Amino acid sequence: MLALLAGCGSGSSPRFTAATPRVANQLLTERLKAKYLTVHWIACVRNGRVYKGAAIVRCNVNFGDPHIEAYCSLLRDGRLVTDHDDPAIPCRHEAAGWNASIVGS
Repeated sequence: MLALLAGCGSGSSPRFTAATPRVANQLLTERLKAKYLTVHWIACVRNGRVYKGAAIVRCNVNFGDPHIEAYCSLLRDGRLVTDHDDPAIPCRHEAAGWNASIVGS
């Protein structure tokens, strides 16, 4: 019992690693479904940002109406963590697509 308690809170820092977009999508889908949230689709991509040495994956989640919310994620000790769990993970607005030209047919 003493050995078990000695391992708890040993002060080791968490290990941050990148999730692939596919893994982030799968883990986030499982998490949101477990919370009984209605999700229409999730699209995940690497956004080029890094947090504590790990590449961030940004997932846009469509909750309907349309209500699309961003979740920036990575793995901490092998578990998915998002900016919603840890606000220190950068997840500001992405301007991609805002200047796209619309061409009519």
